[in-house]
Amino acid sequence: MIIEPRNGDAEDDASSTKKRSLIAIAGSLLGEISLPKLALAWVLGALLPSLLLGVAPLVMTAWVASVSGRVMALAGIGSLVLLVLVGIVGWFGFRPLFRMAERSFWSLNALVVQPGYAVCREGLQHLAESFISVGADPDKRARLRAGSAIGAGLLGCAVAGGVFALVWPATRWSGGFADFIDPLRLVVPALANAVALMSLYLAVASLLWGMADGLMDQPRDLGSFDTAPASARRWRVAHLSDVHVVGERYGFRIESGRAGPRGNERFLQVLDSLAEIHAREPLDLLLITGDMTDAGRSAEWAEFLDAMQRHPALASRCLILPGNHDVNIVDRANPARLELPGSPGKRLRQMRTLSAMAAVQGQRVQVFDQSRTRLAGSLAAALEPHREKIAAFADAGGLRLSAGLSAIWADAFPMVLPPAEPDGLGVILLNSNAEAHFSFTNALGLVAEEDMQAVLAAAREFPQARWILALHHHPIEYPKPAKAFSERIGTALINGSRLLRLLRPIAARMVAMHGHRHVDWIGRCGALKIVSAPSPVMEGTDAEPTCFYIHTLAAAPDGIALLEPQRVVIEPMPPVVTV
Repeated sequence: MIIEPRNGDAEDDASSTKKRSLIAIAGSLLGEISLPKLALAWVLGALLPSLLLGVAPLVMTAWVASVSGRVMALAGIGSLVLLVLVGIVGWFGFRPLFRMAERSFWSLNALVVQPGYAVCREGLQHLAESFISVGADPDKRARLRAGSAIGAGLLGCAVAGGVFALVWPATRWSGGFADFIDPLRLVVPALANAVALMSLYLAVASLLWGMADGLMDQPRDLGSFDTAPASARRWRVAHLSDVHVVGERYGFRIESGRAGPRGNERFLQVLDSLAEIHAREPLDLLLITGDMTDAGRSAEWAEFLDAMQRHPALASRCLILPGNHDVNIVDRANPARLELPGSPGKRLRQMRTLSAMAAVQGQRVQVFDQSRTRLAGSLAAALEPHREKIAAFADAGGLRLSAGLSAIWADAFPMVLPPAEPDGLGVILLNSNAEAHFSFTNALGLVAEEDMQAVLAAAREFPQARWILALHHHPIEYPKPAKAFSERIGTALINGSRLLRLLRPIAARMVAMHGHRHVDWIGRCGALKIVSAPSPVMEGTDAEPTCFYIHTLAAAPDGIALLEPQRVVIEPMPPVVTV
């Protein structure tokens, strides 16, 4: 044939970072992006939260001034009763405003503040690693990382302080009800207030984060694997990640394009190999840390579930968690694809993922109660009251039917597979995906603060247990130079250092396992061992071998031991014979 369709063509590489440079993809982005949608997304995602945050002190001072004026005009016990009633009405009336201001603050924190500090921190570290030769000395590299973090904190503090000084003259912190006769006059001071508040917060937070990141344990390569006596309890865990199942027989993956294998044969090979290994040496768990699908489409989930059903013994031991390709927007043909905040497309991908997780592990994993302090029953039981609502939304879509589904998605995490014995092995499954509506920024990671606290609550509930902490994103950059700066900031867990600091008291009892970067690396950060899974389908064509690992964990007197893993190589597929 002149063009062999089974081998793909240039269209399959449109969004591939393995076949095209980021500059080339950015050029396509500029040509394809919808400017009206971009403007509306900016208004909903940044401008509106800024206005709500900035106008909150003006509204509050206007209300206080009104109440105080009435107090001065009143006297006697009846007046005091009236004042109490006014206060009660004001409190309940202002609670929605306070909630909106709080949500706006954390929205801007996730959108601007934490990414701003992370860009500064990783930028300094990347620059230092590019110009300073540190060789293979892990101590020197650790000192470099610590110094870069402290420098980033100081730089972020200085820049944020400069911004605060610039906008301060335009701020206004008191208002009256006369201001609301002409609300447009509040736009400028409200925006200035928001910028001042976030700048002040960033100045203080950057300094604190920089010092904390600089003084914490720095990541290092794992010098050697642990050993354990023959009598120690062991668990065999097959760790897969980023299998990127596609919905077409000869389809290529968005990120790899023709630099990766076509179709799902390589994934099926992986499962066949695991089934053979399990028949000889039984596995305790099959853990897939995200990106089960390539774009979160229903056909891809169908292919994934069909593949798992071919191996019931593996399926009964399988645990999955969401990756950015499962829930955030990605598009093989259009790297500039943008969804508006609140779009049902995002919610639909979340519900598909949640439905698949319920099918794979719904009876085995448990979710937390509303307080996030204790486990409250299985995922299947938690979703049962919402089955009809989720199904109706999946069938028809629409904003009306999607109302309330965001809470269902958020309340499902973290999921916990409790240990079978008090001192056994449990698994905590996190959702580490940042809210992204733009395909060019879909890879960012963020773990909610309440989810991190829930991890600690699970550890308190089973104080003798050993744990696997499973998430999609890498909690910290590996101690080796990145090929490009985009690898450090475009795919990072923004608040990963915060997560690692919180885990420090229980790190000896825990192993963190993740995917996302497709990098074969095992290391540690203090007492916490970190395992990064290579992708068996993303880093080699059909003609090249790929691999995955089976890890053996063992009970140790002071926590959990990570023994030398078994490396399983998946050999190349035979070439397709064309007619």
